[in-house]
Amino acid sequence: MFAALADASRRSMVERLGRGSASVKELAAPLSMSLPAVMQHLRVLESSGLVSSAKTGRVRTCRINPAALRTAEDWIAVRRADLSAQLDRLGTYLENS
Repeated sequence: MFAALADASRRSMVERLGRGSASVKELAAPLSMSLPAVMQHLRVLESSGLVSSAKTGRVRTCRINPAALRTAEDWIAVRRADLSAQLDRLGTYLENS
């Protein structure tokens, strides 16, 4: 999931989808790349579980998967708590030294 978000284009797609569903064409509009390149980025996002898509007629509509984002948020929250505890211990150590 974090590897999928490592690319700026994919992050911008996820940010756009955070405001609501969008077609591939809508996602591609602000990006300076071809439609096939956008589709490759979307495949990466779909394989990570961050995005899902459905095709109706000739239009492929993408939407964000909130459960996947919650998983990432939970992982980050645990790491943040661990780091905060370590910094607190370091601060206490430095105050007592």
